[in-house]
Amino acid sequence: MKKIIKYMLIMSVFTGIISCDFEPIDENRLDFDYISSDPESAEGLLLQGYTGLVNQYSFSEGATDDAVNNRLSNGYKRMALGELSAQYNPASRWNTFERVFYVNRFLEIIDAGEIQWNRDEAINELFNLRMKGEAIALRALHHFYALQAHAGSGTSGNLLGIPYFREFIESDGDFNTPRLSFEESVMAIMDDFDEALTLLPTDYSENEGDVDPWYADYDFDDYKVVNGGQYNLRISGRIVKALKARLALFAASPSFLNGQNGYYVLAAQHASEVLNSIGGVSGLDPNGLEFYISDNNILSNEMLWRSSIGNSSSTYEERMFPPSINGKGEVNPTHNLVMAFPMESGFPATEANGFDPQNPYANRDPRLEKYIVLNGSTFGGSSINTGQGGGIDRLDSIPQFSTTTGYYLKKLLRPDVSINNNGTTTGKRHANVYFRYTELFLIFAEAANEVGGPDHQVNGLSPRAVIAAIRQRAGIAQPDNYLVTINDQDAMRDLIRNERRLELSFEGHRFWDLRRWGLSLNESAHGYYFNGDNYEERPSVETRNYQPFATYLPIPNSEILKFSQLEQNMGW
Repeated sequence: MKKIIKYMLIMSVFTGIISCDFEPIDENRLDFDYISSDPESAEGLLLQGYTGLVNQYSFSEGATDDAVNNRLSNGYKRMALGELSAQYNPASRWNTFERVFYVNRFLEIIDAGEIQWNRDEAINELFNLRMKGEAIALRALHHFYALQAHAGSGTSGNLLGIPYFREFIESDGDFNTPRLSFEESVMAIMDDFDEALTLLPTDYSENEGDVDPWYADYDFDDYKVVNGGQYNLRISGRIVKALKARLALFAASPSFLNGQNGYYVLAAQHASEVLNSIGGVSGLDPNGLEFYISDNNILSNEMLWRSSIGNSSSTYEERMFPPSINGKGEVNPTHNLVMAFPMESGFPATEANGFDPQNPYANRDPRLEKYIVLNGSTFGGSSINTGQGGGIDRLDSIPQFSTTTGYYLKKLLRPDVSINNNGTTTGKRHANVYFRYTELFLIFAEAANEVGGPDHQVNGLSPRAVIAAIRQRAGIAQPDNYLVTINDQDAMRDLIRNERRLELSFEGHRFWDLRRWGLSLNESAHGYYFNGDNYEERPSVETRNYQPFATYLPIPNSEILKFSQLEQNMGW
């Protein structure tokens, strides 16, 4: 009976509750009307455009001849071993369109003119101009990411680009948009970059002399509120000019327009303008080789664009340090890459030039020791033995737990990180780098050489002068007698490509460079080991298995199935 009464009481209370006339609960969701009137919420849409920026920490080299990833589940390893398809593509960037729609929504708000960023009319207008420029530049950049990953020869045989979205589309809207031609896509991105340049300051600065002409009519105190140094990590006119050079070089590359329609000229021109603003080759930062090893280096003049410096962390070091210093040794540089580093004399590493296969790291380009943990290297306070050894050394040598190539990664890692035996770490700060000046120097050298050869000058710069400065900074013996022998376009092209491979190693460029140059993705990864008596080369520690049409990556199959106007790249 007590149970029955209890049940009736509960039901009567419940019935009373549901019979009351309650208002619907406010779910605390921000609608578009609110976002369109609230400055912080509106700016949040713009800031979504800063998510997903491509930085140096992809470790996509595991998909190339420069490295082997020792984790079987790693996406780039799986891709290199033959799993790349329209259903599985770790290098896909199709999701970057999500950021495009965020900034397009923000641009609608800006154009409506309903946001009050500041009570002062002039300052409010300055905010509108600058943030509109940011949004347009970010829209262009995210389209470039998609173009770089998905441009290619379509099933029709035509060289295709991507859809280009200049408007926000509601979730129930029509996304069934065809791909533009490749050059139409490039021109659309260039147009957005050019419009952004009319709105953005060249630099965010406290110096009145840095004010761009289109801002000259505004009071400088008002200008500083909007475009002062406090915003110097946001996209600027200087960054946009560098991005235009990167885009033009990509477009001109052999796999795409192959030098047609003046894109090499554009790349050299845009790059030289930015480089001359820092003094040309004299502006090549001496700390650019090891831009990652300390807070001071991260803040150096090598950085054209970077994120804020993060909190102390040891994530990358835990993944990459050799096992004997408590890392997982995940990314193993290949002997292919090691042999791309020349002798200290600057000549290629051949026996005729003094290379000793049984003393392979003597008298080599100093960058080799800076970027790669070699057998016998001192790193993390320990001597790393990647060859035949015993005791703790065995942790770092074949075949236990460890490197598949005979090498470990050093570049991008903070050498002052400690990973203790008890699992605790002493982390250090890192920064995501989006663009370094060294890359821009190399863009200029490649483009200018394709236009007119090693000594072709654009705004006072030449490929030879740029490569000479890069190699001198690297520690190549002076005079650089090998560079003197480079007298034709083909030889300089090979040298520039090799310098790019070394200088930008492990920063996420190699996979994209091989594709745009039309070079083979199927070079086997080589190892080099000390067996206790001698060094021996193992020519195929990992065999690559790309389809011949993998120069052009696929559009995701799920998108092809949803949208009838999307044309897939050939072979996928």
